Amino acid sequence: MTVVDELQSVNEKTRQAYNMAAQKYHELFHNEMNEKEYDRRRLDLFAGGFAADSLVLDAGCGPTAHIGRYIADKGIPVVGVDISDNCIELARRVNPGLRFERGDIADLKFADETFEGIVAYYSIIHSPKRHLGRVFAEFRRVLKPGGSLLVAVKAGSGDGYLGELLGIETEIYFSLFSIAEISGYFEQAGFALEFLEKRNPYDFEIKNERIFAMGRRT
Repeated sequence: MTVVDELQSVNEKTRQAYNMAAQKYHELFHNEMNEKEYDRRRLDLFAGGFAADSLVLDAGCGPTAHIGRYIADKGIPVVGVDISDNCIELARRVNPGLRFERGDIADLKFADETFEGIVAYYSIIHSPKRHLGRVFAEFRRVLKPGGSLLVAVKAGSGDGYLGELLGIETEIYFSLFSIAEISGYFEQAGFALEFLEKRNPYDFEIKNERIFAMGRRT
């Protein structure tokens, strides 16, 4: 199996898993930002760097697209992309006025230098680590020079398939990351890191620390 074929196989399983879990995901997480002060502060810092005529990509927006909506509510145009058909359908329904497209974050169907910003909130966690150079290269390609990338992941070690998503039996890939790994992805793709931090999980979250990183395309 070629590298491209392997990544497509992983992504197809991700698409199928989220097609099954889209409604449950929405029910569980659509209001979660109300309870995450740290995340709101990080998103406020990210969004504060854009003008009203900027364009931000919510890469892996999910069925709720609540991260993109949070940014859009500040008057910044947002485009959401997700690999799951059902996620895109639900995101359009619950976020009238926002633009959504089905797509693969490793093969974005946008021209070079389209966006001023990209937020990838727990979306790269479904890609094998050996393929993330390709994902970050795509992020850099579609960002304008000086554009900002904000990434959130779960901390830990290892990657591989799990047999369930939100209690639904399915096969889906998960990757956990160290601070050093995330720093390396940014730097190797040509981003100047502006912050890289961990936070403890909230009481209602899965018990992994979270890593937040923001960098600017050089």
